[in-house]
Amino acid sequence: MFNFDPARFEKIQSGAHEAARGLGALVQDLVRKGADSLFFMGSGGAGILMQPAADLMARCSSLPSFNVQCAEVVLTGHRALGPKSVVVMPSLSGTTKESIAALRFAKAKGATVITLVGHDGTPLATEADRTFVNFAADDTSCEMFYVQSLVAALAAMQARGERADYDRLIGELAHLPRELLRIKQAFEPRAAELARTIRDEGYHIITGSGAAWPEAHYYGMCILEEMQWIRTRPVQAADFFHGTLELVEKGVSVIVFAGEDATRPVTDRVIAFAKGYTDRLIVLDTAEMATEGLSPELRALLAPAMLATMLERLSAHLEALRNHPLTTRRYYKRVAY
Repeated sequence: MFNFDPARFEKIQSGAHEAARGLGALVQDLVRKGADSLFFMGSGGAGILMQPAADLMARCSSLPSFNVQCAEVVLTGHRALGPKSVVVMPSLSGTTKESIAALRFAKAKGATVITLVGHDGTPLATEADRTFVNFAADDTSCEMFYVQSLVAALAAMQARGERADYDRLIGELAHLPRELLRIKQAFEPRAAELARTIRDEGYHIITGSGAAWPEAHYYGMCILEEMQWIRTRPVQAADFFHGTLELVEKGVSVIVFAGEDATRPVTDRVIAFAKGYTDRLIVLDTAEMATEGLSPELRALLAPAMLATMLERLSAHLEALRNHPLTTRRYYKRVAY
């Protein structure tokens, strides 16, 4: 595969799984001891990656759960944030200034703050009540944070008697590093083709529903916009027919992220519409990616991680074809995240 180290990838994802197991055990313990709320609290893309887990909690648990913006919660406060709250805070660098401020704010409220970081010895690693460190980089962090936040949600529900399949799902997740690598290998030819197709496109409508939507949002904002300076319009598939459809015509790029959960009909409706009005439709469908050892239920929950691992291959080809490294920024140092 182009510009890719399989051993490095599997090592990072295996480490993410081990950290997730520790996180799950900790969350179960805190919930059993009386935690009354679960907060996912990230900045930028890391916060977006928490959304599938927060949505799962909202659908399936009576434990109050929130995914809040670090930059806002320190200004507005939150009624549910207090001494019995559990805060799960992701930050790849461990130095994100908005997250540091939010960590200190949450701790001042008495909350138990758990950080998920890629680098030890950083403010978010040293100031948290508990820290789970697993080295990662931009090209491997999405899968890591998706899995860790999912395990936190599953653990909280297991501790409350709202699920009885936690151990089975954790066991299945042990297969994920290998299966993600297989997905990358299977997607590699199409990734190269798609990169050639979109290399000169200056604008994309990007959409998805359910667990796939946060990855659509993330890829548009954090990869195509931040790392490639390509304009995008991420829109939730349920909102597509309430405005964005009027922008679709021949020559307009529409990229649909399709998962395998109960919201799939929402995505399918967008696909059916776009086929009739644009010649620039791309569908990325996790159902086309074969896996072993992952149940249909877990595959549905893992759709964003599967999409992220496919899209990393697209990004690798895209940066080379456009001669625009993913690390190139214009304003990063000015805002000092």
